[in-house]
Amino acid sequence: MCDQHVSSAAMVGGDPRPLAGVTVVDLTRVLAGPYCTLILANLGARVIKVERPPLGDDARLIGPFVGGKSLYFAALNYGKESIALELRRDEDRAIFESLLGAADVLVENFRPGVLERLGYGWPTLRARWPRLVHAAVSGFGQSGPLRERPAFDMVAQAMGGILSLTGYPDQPPARVGVSIGDIAAGLFLAVGIASALLKRRDTGTGTMIDVAMLDCQLAMLENALTNHLVTGVVPGRLGTRHPNIAPFQAFATGDDRMIVVCAGHPEHFAKLCRTIGRPELLEDPRFASPDLRRQHADALERELEAVLRSRPAAEWLARFEAAGVPCGPVNSVADAVRSPQVAARHMVVEMPDPAIGRLFVAGNPIKLADVPDPLDHRAPPELDADRAAILEWLRGRSGDGRSR
Repeated sequence: MCDQHVSSAAMVGGDPRPLAGVTVVDLTRVLAGPYCTLILANLGARVIKVERPPLGDDARLIGPFVGGKSLYFAALNYGKESIALELRRDEDRAIFESLLGAADVLVENFRPGVLERLGYGWPTLRARWPRLVHAAVSGFGQSGPLRERPAFDMVAQAMGGILSLTGYPDQPPARVGVSIGDIAAGLFLAVGIASALLKRRDTGTGTMIDVAMLDCQLAMLENALTNHLVTGVVPGRLGTRHPNIAPFQAFATGDDRMIVVCAGHPEHFAKLCRTIGRPELLEDPRFASPDLRRQHADALERELEAVLRSRPAAEWLARFEAAGVPCGPVNSVADAVRSPQVAARHMVVEMPDPAIGRLFVAGNPIKLADVPDPLDHRAPPELDADRAAILEWLRGRSGDGRSR
């Protein structure tokens, strides 16, 4: 059975983005869920954020604040609409159910069991709205002995092993500098939603997507998981160094600025040795192959850094770029966001916000041929700001969720 609603969505209202015409009801809060729905919004979906009164998304309370508005909330919720509904009230439940009838996707990040207690568990959703895709993200998923436990980013990083791999060997574990536990879960959930919508085009029915933050951290362990289970070796912290490739790390230079050199490939290693004036390293039996360089990474680091300390970072970067050695500066956030490459890719987006003034957020990293980056963006909504428009839209729809 063909789902015309999705298959004809790509040019709704002249919007060429692939999810134009897809409506998402967003029950999520804080980070993992809102990050997922931000991706969907940037790909053209209409995201209606359903928030609980009187405070709404918990992220609205997280600082810093400008003009009384949370920058944390703003970074994750631009391009969305907001309506405040208390799902324990019959009147608001009726509105919510009208939204479900009109929606393609419901996204939520409650602990398992919460939505069931509200009367909207998956069996109910599937029976009443069979076309709906139900996307759930939680700390530990809908099954398993930990399913009802709450989890935050730090818990996921710690329990998933990533915390044990981050930092330097002589220091305690370090949290990844961004909330990778939440962000990874949001990314995987967005992939699941896109896949479910594609499948629905053929079947006419939705499905439930169950993504756990802990699962996503395990999925991101890449070779560490396999190496340990096959060899029994427990990987540890290596600082900036790669566990399997050398040289592939950050080095200090003559002006104490750090640069990254990634020259594990034989061709790149040869160019590196010649560029720094140490071609004899190519004949050193400790460094004669990629795996030998990995085994002797400490000695290789000492040899390279002794030379790299002789000149400033900018000079080495210029030489390496000219020679074709993969490298880069260790930028601060201030450096990164002002890069000409970032500007060329429209990865910093500016929009006016009534409370904040000039709001800057990250752009959409998914670039599609023949789909230009939008020039205008909807500011992050105030709580319940779109109630009137959403209710008017619902009144213009028939009972089965399709336009009159």
